[in-house]
Amino acid sequence: MALITVGPVEELPPGAVKIVHVGQVVVGVYNLAGEYYALEDRCSHDDGPLAEGDFDEATGVAICPRHGANFDIRTGKALTLPAYEPVETFPVVVEDGVVKVDV
Repeated sequence: MALITVGPVEELPPGAVKIVHVGQVVVGVYNLAGEYYALEDRCSHDDGPLAEGDFDEATGVAICPRHGANFDIRTGKALTLPAYEPVETFPVVVEDGVVKVDV
């Protein structure tokens, strides 16, 4: 795995999501009340985009824009149908005020 720069913490305030392309992998990086999490930007239901959907900061849930499946951004676990398999998660670190994801 390699640390990929997402951007300065100022560009990812609480409640924000940033999509990062790393080769063939697309990752959604989320700021949940100052804690950063990263999910593969792929709904496990039909391989559609996930990070382009809504993000419920109160619950830490990413909502697939195509069919409404909910995923816990902390674990990648599918919480509602039609998805039932989790999505991949990636470690996120902050170094010198820069958010980085380990992909």
